[in-house]
Amino acid sequence: MKLTRLLAILVFFFIAISWFPKTAFWKKSKANNGSSAQITTSSDKGFFPKMKEKINAAKKFVLKKNYNNRTCFFIDMSLPSGQKRFFIYNLADDTLLASGLVAHGNCFEYWLEGRRYSNVVGSGCTSLGKYKIGNPYTGKFGYSYKLYGLDNTNNNAFERTVVLHAHSCIPESEVADEICQSNGCPAVAPGFLIQLKSIINHSAKPILLWIYE
Repeated sequence: MKLTRLLAILVFFFIAISWFPKTAFWKKSKANNGSSAQITTSSDKGFFPKMKEKINAAKKFVLKKNYNNRTCFFIDMSLPSGQKRFFIYNLADDTLLASGLVAHGNCFEYWLEGRRYSNVVGSGCTSLGKYKIGNPYTGKFGYSYKLYGLDNTNNNAFERTVVLHAHSCIPESEVADEICQSNGCPAVAPGFLIQLKSIINHSAKPILLWIYE
């Protein structure tokens, strides 16, 4: 009887071990700790067709609205979060200046599979659309920037306290797995925020941030 019970415990143990990597907690742990697996970086793929469309539209928008017509930020939420999908782009020279990792909203789920977007207050989701980067302040996540949604898909951003900030759980370099998720904010790595800060704080005009899929 004892042998049968021991065998049953061992079988259950090995089943649990094989199932554990598929759980949300495991994915989150791997995301926070990084991975040494082979990855394909976003920079290897060149410029994406969707981004080119946004660039052309952004050039017209910044001139019309009197925004910074040289530098613009783009975030492609269709890319895996472990890849650099936050792009700093020079509109004047048509060159990519830098890129970094950025989190997307988990919609207040423990771990959101795939993507879901919402402009509803309290949703915890990412909102797609154009944003005006506002004044900096020091809040819950340290140095942050207020964001103002400019489209009907994100015009509740300020009320939702969706801001641009850094978080220690976000790696500076690309990883093979998904990174940690936010409650709707485009959170970046601390080192990358320093790069953004040097651009935003020295800009005489507002900078456009465009989040798309």
